Amino acid sequence: QVQLVESGGGLVQAGGSLRLSCAASGGTFSRYLMGWFRQAPGKEREFVAAIDWSRSTYYADSVKGRFTISRDNAKNTVYLQMNSLKLEDTADYYCAADRNAYYRGSYTYTRRSAYDYWGQGTQVTVSS
Repeated sequence: QVQLVESGGGLVQAGGSLRLSCAASGGTFSRYLMGWFRQAPGKEREFVAAIDWSRSTYYADSVKGRFTISRDNAKNTVYLQMNSLKLEDTADYYCAADRNAYYRGSYTYTRRSAYDYWGQGTQVTVSS
């Protein structure tokens, strides 16, 4: 199985920046579709960003232009650089992976069901 461990969450002021990391193990990382989702209290888990094996990236409209997803295959790690943070970015952030995305189109990458493995989450709190 693929194991994912997130880190880097914390408290940050609105307008500030934070970088989340997700370390993966248990497979061929360079082949994985990797994604970030977030879940605020009382809300559904929602898509934030994804990056595939070719380094193509995908973003939710709410974070486009502010967040950047990247991967370092040598370190088996995916990152989420979050800039210009807003209060509404406050949530638990989850890293997700899928090893078998080759048979699916990129239109599925925003769906929770596209991912087979999930990390435990890391909390991000944005204060005013």
